[in-house]
Amino acid sequence: MKSFKLTDEEKAIEQHIDNLRPVSDAKRRKIEKIISQAKKNKSISLRISSYDLEKIKEKACLEGIPYQTLINSILHKYITNQLLDKEQIIKSVKLITES
Repeated sequence: MKSFKLTDEEKAIEQHIDNLRPVSDAKRRKIEKIISQAKKNKSISLRISSYDLEKIKEKACLEGIPYQTLINSILHKYITNQLLDKEQIIKSVKLITES
């Protein structure tokens, strides 16, 4: 049997389980609808240079994931402002260390 480690968030939930309470059926349905809609994927057609596609496939292989999953992850991180720019990080670290 495969064992999984809990994330910090999951550990926090378990530590505070006694403080949690059930939600109403209406609220539960609303939450489930939001989650369901968030999981729906749309197929799109995308033109990309052969070079870029090969590099994405190489990076995906190194990560051990399908290249479509990597593209989807990059897009999601970009639209949620979680995609980090290496140059901005270097500038930030320099500013912090110079202070």
